[in-house]
Amino acid sequence: MQNQEGCGGGGGGATSCEFEDWGSFGDEAIIQQKSEISADEAQKIPFVADKEPISALAAEYQSGSPILLEKIKILGEQYAAIRRTRGDGNCFFRSFMFSYLEHILDSQDQAEVDRIKAKVEECRKTLQSLGYTDFTFEDFFALFLEQLDSVLQGSESSISHDELIIRSRDQSISDYVVMFFRFVTAGEIRKRSEFFEPFVMGLSNGTVEQFCKSAVEPMGEESDHVHITALSDALGVPIRVVYLDRSSCDTGGVSVNHHDFIPTTSDLPNSTSGSTQSIQPYITLLYRPGHYDILYPK
Repeated sequence: MQNQEGCGGGGGGATSCEFEDWGSFGDEAIIQQKSEISADEAQKIPFVADKEPISALAAEYQSGSPILLEKIKILGEQYAAIRRTRGDGNCFFRSFMFSYLEHILDSQDQAEVDRIKAKVEECRKTLQSLGYTDFTFEDFFALFLEQLDSVLQGSESSISHDELIIRSRDQSISDYVVMFFRFVTAGEIRKRSEFFEPFVMGLSNGTVEQFCKSAVEPMGEESDHVHITALSDALGVPIRVVYLDRSSCDTGGVSVNHHDFIPTTSDLPNSTSGSTQSIQPYITLLYRPGHYDILYPK
């Protein structure tokens, strides 16, 4: 239950399942399931935008809530920059994708790459054990592993930070990696259905399987704490979510709340003596009702 306490919602209520059998559809059909994006939104922000100072957030709320402006001021003391993602229902997965690959590019942590590859293989076996046929997910898995290898330097396929941004804005790459994360998330939720069922019931009236088919696997479906918990656990990657909302502190002061999603796994990077208290997530996301962006600590 560690991951669930204190979680804000994600605005990702389930919708009715459009396809009776998701596994019968191939890659092209899955990609076509992404939610419609208005032309104005597409022009306004790419899938992954450039870094901006935290002060750019304040400009959005100048005529808004004083509590939000005060919280943005606090954010500015702790975080150096924000990187926005397109609000198309895939913002959590898109933010996680870029933040994780950027972390590997910056750290060149070969041990972490080896660890995550082992996790990916576990996820592959999970999907197979649940009855997913390989052709429904193998291309997504292959493309993620390709991107993972490319951010490690020293080979002909290595890419720069600028190229990582370009690839993250390329729909044919970006959407496929998002689908990889969606399959991983669905597999984890279904594998541990008894654990996730109470939380799923709080979001929808359907079963865990129906929730995955209607609210996890299709592109464009927004993410809630269930999605974040499942992805964090499946890949063993801690995630910090900082909440920018109008809630005020019980003591009368203003503070910015955050929640750390710490995986329920024993092979966490930088963990000591089985304790999860000392683990510092290297992925930090800013949550505003219905949307996630990437934060960069100072």
